[in-house]
Amino acid sequence: MYLTALVLVPLVGVLALTGAIVRVAVTEAASAARSESAIAALGGLHSARSAIIREIIPTLTQVIVGTPNSASALLGEDSDIVVDLREPARQLLQDTRAATNEALAAIPESSLAAAETAAAIRRIGWVRAAADAPGADPESIYDDFLELADDLAGAQARAARAARAELAPVATTDAVRDVQLVADAATIAGRLVPEFIGTQLVGVAMDDREAWRADWALYTAARDNMAKLSQDRLERSWRALASSPEVAVIDQLLAAHAAGEAAILSVPQLISLVDQATARDARLSDLLADAAAEAQSLAVADHRAANDRRDLLLSVGLVLVVASLAGAVVVGRIVSRALGALAHQAEKISHGQLVEISDRGPREARTVSAALATTVAGLSRIQAQAAAVTRGDLADPVLADALPGPLGELLHASVEKLVASVRERESLQTALAHQAAHDPLTDLPNRIQARTLTAAALHRGRRAGTMTGLLFVDLDGFKGVNDRFGHATGDALLRIVADRLRVALRPGDVVCRLGGDEFVVLVEQVTGERELLELARRLIDTVSHPAVEGGQELRIGASVGIAVAQDASVDADVLFAEADAAAYRAKARGRGRAELFDESLRAQLAAQSELETALTAGLAAGELEVHYQPVVGLASGRLEGYEALLRWNRPGVGMVPPNDFIPVAETSKLICDLDRWVLHEATRQVAAWRAEHPAAELLTVAVNVSGRHLSDSRVVQDVVDALAASGLPPELLVVEVTETVLVNDPAAFGHLVALRDLGVSVAIDDFGTGYTSIGQLAGMPVDTLKIDRSFVASADSGHAELVELMIRAAHTFRLSVVAEGVEEEAQLAWLRDQRCDFAQGYLLSRPLPAAAARDAWREALVPSS
Repeated sequence: MYLTALVLVPLVGVLALTGAIVRVAVTEAASAARSESAIAALGGLHSARSAIIREIIPTLTQVIVGTPNSASALLGEDSDIVVDLREPARQLLQDTRAATNEALAAIPESSLAAAETAAAIRRIGWVRAAADAPGADPESIYDDFLELADDLAGAQARAARAARAELAPVATTDAVRDVQLVADAATIAGRLVPEFIGTQLVGVAMDDREAWRADWALYTAARDNMAKLSQDRLERSWRALASSPEVAVIDQLLAAHAAGEAAILSVPQLISLVDQATARDARLSDLLADAAAEAQSLAVADHRAANDRRDLLLSVGLVLVVASLAGAVVVGRIVSRALGALAHQAEKISHGQLVEISDRGPREARTVSAALATTVAGLSRIQAQAAAVTRGDLADPVLADALPGPLGELLHASVEKLVASVRERESLQTALAHQAAHDPLTDLPNRIQARTLTAAALHRGRRAGTMTGLLFVDLDGFKGVNDRFGHATGDALLRIVADRLRVALRPGDVVCRLGGDEFVVLVEQVTGERELLELARRLIDTVSHPAVEGGQELRIGASVGIAVAQDASVDADVLFAEADAAAYRAKARGRGRAELFDESLRAQLAAQSELETALTAGLAAGELEVHYQPVVGLASGRLEGYEALLRWNRPGVGMVPPNDFIPVAETSKLICDLDRWVLHEATRQVAAWRAEHPAAELLTVAVNVSGRHLSDSRVVQDVVDALAASGLPPELLVVEVTETVLVNDPAAFGHLVALRDLGVSVAIDDFGTGYTSIGQLAGMPVDTLKIDRSFVASADSGHAELVELMIRAAHTFRLSVVAEGVEEEAQLAWLRDQRCDFAQGYLLSRPLPAAAARDAWREALVPSS
């Protein structure tokens, strides 16, 4: 099959090349045939046209003779002479019509001029009928003849262009050009005399005489072009014709007429001119016939030569194909037997059987057999070496006897590489395991490893009956160092703290970094809670000692929460939660202290867990409601929108204050579910109000989004889904976030940018309670500043100036301002004086259920009927 393929590749190339050459030959043959047909059509069209031109004079003579009034009008004093020519004119007319019919019939129906010929036959019949009718107009008949002659001249030109467009040899192309030159001269010469006679008639307009002079210019140009004939024989014939007496007399007479020097000819002179023109046209037609015959003979020869080349190429291609196939069969049968035996042996080798290779067959096959035998010998040695490696006997002498050449060197190197790669893999596995379990900044065990170590320590404590302690260390003031000196300094400080904690521990105790500024210390075989409290105080003192980094003295502190596992019921997650809760209480009670997880905290955690479970069930059961607090424009006093506030009507309890259940939800992803529900419900409600009345079309709705949800990668899609489900325009939705989220979470920052790109507005809620400086507003993706109620309602010194500064700064950065917690008329008036944009609070309205909020905007915005 491979041999056949090797033969077929060039064979296909031969076939393709032969086919291409044959196609070229066929194209040439077809082109020659079309050229031959075009030349034949050109000659036939000229004969027909010349015959029609010669028919003009007899026809006009017959019309004039048959109408004495016309003869008198057109010929004047010579009209009597024409009457005597009635019978000769009739006989001449019959002869010319017969000649015209014969010329038209001689044009083949299959030629390029078939359509023009059919049209000319129909039109000549109409013209003759008009000429034979009583009262025929000679001028109209004359114009019809010339128009018909012009149409045939156009057909001649198209036939000539078709002949020249074909792919013909130079000689044929020159011959076709000669035909066109002679045809142009004969055409304009045959037309010129009838037109001249028309200008001699009485009453002919000057325009006709000017048209004749234009045709005379064409004739002189065509006569000059005859000097370009390529064939000597045609050129000699033309020179003889041009110098003949009749042509000289006609040209002299017509030239004088064109110059305006000739007088009006008498009828006998016109008859003599017609006879001379007829003789000249006959010689021109003979010259054209000679030129056409020569061109057609060349075209026929081209056609025959193209067909001969095509047949020859087909024969050569067929011979090459047959010879190639025969050679392939013969060579294949000679080689295939030997190759078949080698293939069988090679197949056994491929299955792992190192068989003996035979050396029979043609020389080519024996060469292959020798090469294959050498390969088998090498494979046998490789097999022995592989067996030694498999046994693990790396000292086997066979391994020292490397194969010759690159393969042997490669095999020997691969054995050494194998041992080295095993050792390297073990080292990499150890390094990767360490990286997966340790914090890259401090090289302390990370959160995952901390849980693993804690679970193992609890397991050992249960078996040994000892207590296990976990200290949750939360740094105090670390964020301020980060904000003031930068993250690089903060990272250096974390490494210093990690080293101090590691040094302060007993042998066997473990310190881990959970992330950020949170660490845990795992203590095993604890004798009592007092021991853990002393260790916690020692850690606080160690961390609180000033550190120097980059020439700066850095001071931070620590709050420590302590949890103790005294029985087998506590697992690692519970112990972490208890220590975290104790650390949270330590921070709440003043920072820089240690708190021990006790029963009160346990009860608090249990209550939070129960509340979270009930809240999750309440969300599913439809116990949550959205209340709407109006936001009023201070300049206009108009209701501009609402802030959506979540409320929980818990069965058996009543309305649960948001401050009781929102912090619980924020400790888990439940807050994301709540945010998502409020987004859908608030946008749906405002969209329904907009559909209810046009007055609500511009109402906005502000929805609070938690920091956890804003950090979630799905928050943008959640907003898009809510807007799509409700149909609310994005520009009517305001997303409210706290300033700490903007400062501390880069992911949340990017999500707010994406929301603003959608058209959603962003507001900073409770501004002034965080660490955001006014100067940072310029670079934040926000549209609105909401001043916290503590500043609006405060009577403390400086708070009013601070609020005024906030309003001016926000307006400087082109932000709108909403004042929260407005409860007194004086506050409202002062805010209006400070050009605050919007306000909300109990003075204006408490948060309202959806039905009451609907009544509020209808009362405020819908005119009473």
